Order: sequence, then C-alpha cells, then structure tokens
Amino acid sequence: MEDSSSTLTPVLRISQLDAFELDTALEQLVWSQFTQCFQHFKPGHLTPFEPELKAFLQLLLWRFTIYSQSATVGQALLNIRYKNDLSQAQKYQPMSRQQKLRYAVFNIGEKWLQERSHSLFLSCPTESVIHKARHLFTFLNGFMKVASLLNFLVFLQKGRFPTLTERFLGVRAVFSRPQSVREVGFEYMNRELLWHGFAEFLIFLFPLINTRKLKSSICSLFSPLEGLRVSDASQAAHCKECALCGEWPTMPHTIGCSHVFCYYCVKSNAIADMYLACPKCGMEVQKIEPVKLHIEMTEFHER
Repeated sequence: MEDSSSTLTPVLRISQLDAFELDTALEQLVWSQFTQCFQHFKPGHLTPFEPELKAFLQLLLWRFTIYSQSATVGQALLNIRYKNDLSQAQKYQPMSRQQKLRYAVFNIGEKWLQERSHSLFLSCPTESVIHKARHLFTFLNGFMKVASLLNFLVFLQKGRFPTLTERFLGVRAVFSRPQSVREVGFEYMNRELLWHGFAEFLIFLFPLINTRKLKSSICSLFSPLEGLRVSDASQAAHCKECALCGEWPTMPHTIGCSHVFCYYCVKSNAIADMYLACPKCGMEVQKIEPVKLHIEMTEFHER
C-alpha cells in the first residue's frame, strides 16, 4: 500500500531543479564512458551516428528509470518520483503506460530531432519540401523555447510542472516517502568555525615570529658548549660538524663564536634571516669569515 501522505507534502523547487541537474550529469557520464570504448578507433568514427547513439543510451536509461520506477535517477536520489496528476484518486498513482511512452517521445525524440535536423536539412535539395519545412521547424523551435520560458516562470511562482513535458502529460513530482522534520545541530558548525578562525589567526601570526632566532635561543639554553667563548679559537678546530646541518663542514666558516658552519649553510641562512644566530650558543652573526686552522706537520720515521 502506498502512503498517501507523500502527496500532501509539496516538493521544493530547488529539489526538482537539482534532479534535472543530476539527470543531465548522468547522461554526460554515460556518454563519456561509452565513447571511451571507441577511443582506439578512427577519429570521428561515431560522429555520423552520434544523435542515434545518444538517443539509444537515453532510451536505456528511460527503460530502467521512468518506465519501471516512475522516477529518474536524479529524482530517486532526492526521494522524488512522478505522480499521475490526472488521476482523481486520493492515494498515490504512478504514471500510466501512455504517459511513460509519451514522456520518452517528448524528451528523447525532441533531443534527437534537434541534433539530427541540421544534417537532414542539408542533405535535401533547396527546392524540396523538406528543406522548405526548415523555416516551419525553426519557428516551432523558437515558439517552444518561449513557451518553456513562460512555463518556468509559472513554475517559480507555483512550484509545480517545471517543464512543458510534465505539464502536457499531467505528471507531478511528489516525495516517495513522507518527509520527517529535520533537526539541525550547530555544534559541529561551531567547532569548524572556531577551528578555521584559529587557523587563520595562526597563519597571520607565524610570519611575524622569527622562528630561527627563537629556535637558536632555545637550543643555546641546553647546549653543552654554551660556556665557550670566542677567544677560545682552538675550539673551532675540534668541532667536527656544521652547527646548522650537522654534517662535516664544507668550506668551514665562523660567525664570531666558537662553532663551525658550512659556508653555503651559513650564507643562505644569513640571506634568508638578517637576525640569524648560532643555534648552539645564540650569538648573532657578526662577520662570516673562514676558519683559520693551524696544521702541524709531523715527520714520521719508519722503523
């Protein structure tokens, strides 16, 4: 037994329009998947038969949606289906077989005729009756577009029959199941707003903080070499690693303290940070100069 309460709840205009958008997206997806099956064929192989192939795919969709369920795929996703509005019964009445067949003719047949009409008129001689009927077809096409616009304006006001096809056939969109009252909780939204606000504050604050100097200041508090003085030049010769990269110093240089740096490490960091300080002792860069090493030559005698 179908619940008649679903016919009492009007379907929102936005829901009906969203259903059309979903149906259009599905048709494009099916067509793109179909054309990928022929991507290794000769280019333009499907072009002469493209209107017929699109009509065939749309006919398959119609067979398993409107014909069997009285609802398109987009409507099924939004809990909507078509109701036979010509029926006087109080309970839900699905679309009749004649309405389903006419729906296919009006939608699929119209799209096929619009895509195929250009090639049909071009292939006929100028003096033929079919070619002369082109003006009548153009007039009817323009008239239908104007009527569709007027119908859409009425739909925006009344909320029923968004297309001329639905109005001509007498079918109306209703909910498949009764709609319950939705309770909206704002706790999640509040958390998201707070987090995004905090994240934007951090993004604004971080560029104002000299993280290099802060890091060097913290490291100098726990550095075992913090008691060394610059005058103790001999300590530079005992440092076996760069104070920045931790590797064996390449082209060792000093900034005025007792620690050794790779030339490229200290030079690139000094360019990036004008307040660069030694991460070991916290001394700011005074002057970058090469380390002077005193090498004593010892003569080894073989026994």
